[in-house]
Amino acid sequence: MTTNTQITEDRILILDFGSQYSQLIARRVREAGVYSEMYAYDMSEQDIRAFNPNGIILSGGPESVHEEGSPRAPQVVFELGVPVLGICYGLQTMSEQLGGKVEPGTVHEFGYAAVDVLVRDALLGNLDDGDNKLNVWMSHGDKVVRLPAGFEVIAQTESCPIAAMYHPQRNIYAVQFHPEVTHTKQGTRMLEHFVRNVCHCAPTWTMPSYADEAI
Repeated sequence: MTTNTQITEDRILILDFGSQYSQLIARRVREAGVYSEMYAYDMSEQDIRAFNPNGIILSGGPESVHEEGSPRAPQVVFELGVPVLGICYGLQTMSEQLGGKVEPGTVHEFGYAAVDVLVRDALLGNLDDGDNKLNVWMSHGDKVVRLPAGFEVIAQTESCPIAAMYHPQRNIYAVQFHPEVTHTKQGTRMLEHFVRNVCHCAPTWTMPSYADEAI
């Protein structure tokens, strides 16, 4: 019998920057059979270390990294040595914090976009909606214009040349689009790739089994 401890032993931490889609991230991770919990972006270093995540996801959010007092990820996120995935605002604050550059976009993207896949890494794998493109849902104004050191572009659009990036040695990934929404056709599989293939979490979690053990 799988115990409650085993069910939650592999775990993903989601740090919420205020996106309307944040709860969907947790849902997609759990649908992949992996336990997750979501906390506000300003979770303390002590609590993050105590949670002991196999991987961390930084959600999107409504703010601009250029606004005074805009949210930042705790620095420990990039020091734990576990895989990290930034989504939308998560990509932007990651870029700023790790030495890249974010600028206001001349074209604000909101809605469907077709991104060209440049690198078949562990996150994107063989995902394809045809012609080596992925149909995704964009919702952003700012965009990354200079990569942080050590990062590579893995997907792009004409108006967003850094639509996805990764640091191959550190297992840090980020996407400008929202894989958690159904409009991104391969998004559920993309998040599954992250939690299983990148974070190496076992698919042991289900709500019925967790509820039974909790009760």
